[in-house]
Amino acid sequence: MKILVTGANGFVGKNLCAALQNIKDGKDRTRPGIIIDEIFPFDIDTDHKLLDEYTAKADFVFNLAGVNRPKNEEEFMEGNFGFASKLLDLLKKNKNTCPVMLSSSLQATLSGRFAGSEYGKSKKAGEDLFFSYGERTGAKVLVYRFPNLFGKWCRPNYNSAVATFCNNIANDLPITVNDETTELELLYIDDLIDEMLDAIEGKEHHCEFSGLDTVLKEDGKFCAAPVTHRVTLGKIVELLNSFKEQSETLIMPEIPKGSFAKKLYSTYLSYLPKEKVAFPLKMNIDDRGSFTELIKSKNVGQISVNISKPGITKGQHWHHTKWEFFIVVSGKARIEERKIGTDEVISFDVSGEEIKAVHMLPGYTHNIINLSETEPLVTIMWANELFDKNHPDTFGEKV
Repeated sequence: MKILVTGANGFVGKNLCAALQNIKDGKDRTRPGIIIDEIFPFDIDTDHKLLDEYTAKADFVFNLAGVNRPKNEEEFMEGNFGFASKLLDLLKKNKNTCPVMLSSSLQATLSGRFAGSEYGKSKKAGEDLFFSYGERTGAKVLVYRFPNLFGKWCRPNYNSAVATFCNNIANDLPITVNDETTELELLYIDDLIDEMLDAIEGKEHHCEFSGLDTVLKEDGKFCAAPVTHRVTLGKIVELLNSFKEQSETLIMPEIPKGSFAKKLYSTYLSYLPKEKVAFPLKMNIDDRGSFTELIKSKNVGQISVNISKPGITKGQHWHHTKWEFFIVVSGKARIEERKIGTDEVISFDVSGEEIKAVHMLPGYTHNIINLSETEPLVTIMWANELFDKNHPDTFGEKV
């Protein structure tokens, strides 16, 4: 399969071309039904003579080219309708009736706040052109009206509030929010790319529109990515500020699978400046070695790394309710646990050569002994709750 992508250097185009290249190179094997022979990336700086060649060879066309921020309103129609017309004319000239996808916008509904939008009018004209082309030629036409898009590589201070907020908060720049209750419908770039790959396989999702609302419908005239998120500006800023604080508090915000927060966090990280990509951690050092907290979570405890010098014994305490995993990743150690009030001791010899997790049981005093006389012992420790100095639940007692 040969795939033409217009607007290849734009936000969506870059992500789509990267995904297609991964499939072509065999790096992504999750789409066995897609076999890609060539990718034709086309953008404003591409030699326009190539468009004739590409439209003759393509088996699928993604038309992502368009104008969002022109110098004058006339450029909307030229960029969004004019180029689409040229593209379809070349496909007709080359007698190529392969499937064609058009990236449009919710503004093309010309509903609500978008009534009278010149950008919306140009997008609507492009849609009508594509539908007419499909009726005349029999080619499969897929028209997507995108809501607000977000994700890596989106240009800040352009046409995405999320990109601007991510960039500015990551780089300690001010942001302006006029109304925190304003709600946006947001489509994550990876969800969109999944839908576009579905389209290649003939599994696209269809819809109709009720005003600005997308209504999924099997026989709908339009197409849509089925997963979007409705989030207020206030919530977006709140989440971004919590992400920014993570390097100081070490507390990882809740990012459940498929959640907006998870997708926003990945987006935020893509805007970090070099000086924030790495950050120092507070090492608690004494003559026995060191102890460093790595990651904390309000609901699932914290992860730390403990380094013991040769021959050193650490621990010698117990907990009522708190429990831990000790995972030796380098060196050799003996872990001992004794049930409080008894002489019952259980022990485990562990090493970084055969990594295993050992429970530190509630009600058992425990220790960890570096068995080496020359090498440090490195242990990852997970506790089921954050350390609270006011309620440490830790009581010293030798095993």
